[in-house]
Amino acid sequence: MSKGLIPVTILTGFLGSGKTTLLKRVLSEAHGQKIAVIENEFGEEDIDTEILVADTQEQIIQMNNGCVCCTIREDLRTTLSDLAAKKRRGELDFERVIIETTGVADPGPVAQTFFMDDEIAEAYLLDGVLTLVDAVHANQQLDSRQEARRQVGFADQIFISKADLVDSAAVDALSHRLKHMNPRAPQQRVHFGEVELSRVLDLRGFNLNAKLEIDPDFLKVDDHHHHHDHDHEHGEHCDHPHHHVHDDDVKSFVFKSDRAFNPAKLEDFLGAIVQVYGPKLLRYKGVLNMKGTDKRVIFQGVHQLMGSDLGPRWMPGEKKTSKMVFIGIDLPKEILLQGLEGCLA
Repeated sequence: MSKGLIPVTILTGFLGSGKTTLLKRVLSEAHGQKIAVIENEFGEEDIDTEILVADTQEQIIQMNNGCVCCTIREDLRTTLSDLAAKKRRGELDFERVIIETTGVADPGPVAQTFFMDDEIAEAYLLDGVLTLVDAVHANQQLDSRQEARRQVGFADQIFISKADLVDSAAVDALSHRLKHMNPRAPQQRVHFGEVELSRVLDLRGFNLNAKLEIDPDFLKVDDHHHHHDHDHEHGEHCDHPHHHVHDDDVKSFVFKSDRAFNPAKLEDFLGAIVQVYGPKLLRYKGVLNMKGTDKRVIFQGVHQLMGSDLGPRWMPGEKKTSKMVFIGIDLPKEILLQGLEGCLA
């Protein structure tokens, strides 16, 4: 991890999904780690803060300006910048930060704060977005609230809570639905007493690393169509009984190709896509085979912000495959797939 940067975890999830329970658990479990917590909640949530402070002697910063989605950047920026200054001056002692957002917040602006603002980027490292989904109310919340769907699309790790209160077929169907929205976030069913910290902290979801984990079932479906150059979305030939029940606006699709990309064409195309669809793109990531370099090119983005980096070399004899995943709201899949196809060398 970069020296001196303070890792930050964004904890998001539906109202009632157990974020506070999880947070308390993390704070009491984080043996010897000092964690500063920033809460963005509505006024009536203050009671939780009392409990947290009493239990753990953590420094809790409460943001009482209502919802974060519209105003977050400035007040979060200020809070983070004050925190970092206090740490430098030795007034506060903490090693990492957890931001707990409201049940109705879009994690996008929160995440963007860490990339847009130089002062924040020099002090903090965004580690990951953790989304809690309440198995009992999930379908209804996903059907009725776009912010719930966005939280799923944004996640680096999904926890399904209260799974023991619904039958296992219903949880499987929910899991399948979430996978369509976000195939890159591992899912775990949790009982609140028993989440290992390693599943919460140091997820490295925003690292430009050489791996792109996409749920393997998501890719498997199309293996018998080798003549296609790109994968069809899991679902077009999907034999799961509970398919097509939900046509969510947050969806993901994967592009794969064994042909190298033409770097200039790809850069132009991705630049244009991000300009046009930035607000609708939640997360996107790829490990790419580029003409003219023997190293992998790794790129990822949040909304309009895109970064890329050279990764490790392809090994001799290794199959150079480009793999990209896009997660967003009502993205024009065919236009994107055809456009990417057109950027191949």
